[in-house]
Amino acid sequence: MGILEVQNVNKSFGGLKALQNVNLNVEEGMIHAIIGPNGAGKSTLLNCFVGKLIPDTGTVMFDGHSLLGKKPHEINQTGVSRVFQTPEIFGDLTVFENVMIPCFAKRDGSFRMHAIEKVEAEVDIRDKAEQMLIDVDMIDKKEMNANSLSRGDKRRLEMAMCLAQDPKLLLLDEPTAGMARADTNNTIDLLAKIQGQRDITMAVIEHDMHVVFSLAQKISVLAQGTVIVEDLPENIKGHPKVQEAYLGGAH
Repeated sequence: MGILEVQNVNKSFGGLKALQNVNLNVEEGMIHAIIGPNGAGKSTLLNCFVGKLIPDTGTVMFDGHSLLGKKPHEINQTGVSRVFQTPEIFGDLTVFENVMIPCFAKRDGSFRMHAIEKVEAEVDIRDKAEQMLIDVDMIDKKEMNANSLSRGDKRRLEMAMCLAQDPKLLLLDEPTAGMARADTNNTIDLLAKIQGQRDITMAVIEHDMHVVFSLAQKISVLAQGTVIVEDLPENIKGHPKVQEAYLGGAH
């Protein structure tokens, strides 16, 4: 039993079969990478996880409960947080203010935008926000405007905002997209640190194989809308089905 289980999921758009009989099992406490060539169905599958798409057939279970029919904010409240390809932050607020908002929302039970003045008055919220920034090594930038941050620091800020919601599962959609190699390596180190400290489960969609093989404890490979291999990283690189999917034939 995994914390995230996908069983016989199919999804079509007109005549295009984006997902075909997909089965996938993400075990609790692990970093599980989902990889595949362009058009393999990775983004479609992720959108089925977060409620942006509903499979035509099949089931998606999180922590023993079906996610089908739930809206994105409802799935978020069950303990699933998502990191987007482009960091989603409040650019006109400070780093500290960005993190206080999800801290307040978690305690208040509402995910609407709150007045910063109200949030700042809450001592426990301030304490939690500071701890989140310590966890992602950004406490020294708490008063900076979020728009002034580098791409790598915007990603760190977004992760702090996600962690403030105390998720059981963190979904990461190409978390190193658009980053320089130094920022990529820092993000790898940060994700490993977070997973070790919190024992949080992560499902990562990523094109950068350096990231995948640096982080993943298990890998699922998609091709043409179906999972062709699900195995340990050391068994993936030389697998003939993986080589065929990426290179057009075994080599």
